[in-house]
Amino acid sequence: MKLLNIDGKFYEFLDTFWSLLKLNFMWLLFSLPVVTIGCSTVAAYDVALRMAEQRAGSVIPQFIKAFKYNWKQGLPMGLITLFITYSVYLNLELFDKVENNPIIFLLFAIMLGVVGLTHFTYAFPLCARYHNGIYKTFRNSAAITVKYFLRTLFLWFIVSALIFIFLLNTTLLFIGILIGPASIFLTVSSFATKTFSEIGKE
Repeated sequence: MKLLNIDGKFYEFLDTFWSLLKLNFMWLLFSLPVVTIGCSTVAAYDVALRMAEQRAGSVIPQFIKAFKYNWKQGLPMGLITLFITYSVYLNLELFDKVENNPIIFLLFAIMLGVVGLTHFTYAFPLCARYHNGIYKTFRNSAAITVKYFLRTLFLWFIVSALIFIFLLNTTLLFIGILIGPASIFLTVSSFATKTFSEIGKE
């Protein structure tokens, strides 16, 4: 039966699932200090990009190698991402809690969210693949988002759908804890790989 063939789809699925489990575990483990979340995210994208290009090696050694190599860029990128994310959350909380719900807080949260998404969507994959400095990385991410806006919009939809599915019930939430972040990294990497390839040809 082709389904149970060692080169079949079933074993390919199991291999991918096992790789996502390991990648997710490494990302969670190396993100525990919180301040290192940027470094671990860049390392996770390094592995996920290789998976998307079907040239992945051993997940754990590759993750550790990428973490060590990219920590100087990953650390400030993670802190900037955390700051913007918290700023969006804080403004939404102020809009909800302050008397009369001042619209300025909601508008500021939306503005920060749009700026954050524009600059962060491809930033970590770019950092994993190229070394251009933090400013250029964020600028290039924004440029790619604008140039490939419809594709990026579709990517945002898929990522949102994944998050929604993982939050549907307790069982799916458990699966989300096991492979959720890694699934998102692989999804973004699949889009990023195609986009980077097109840009390279240009």
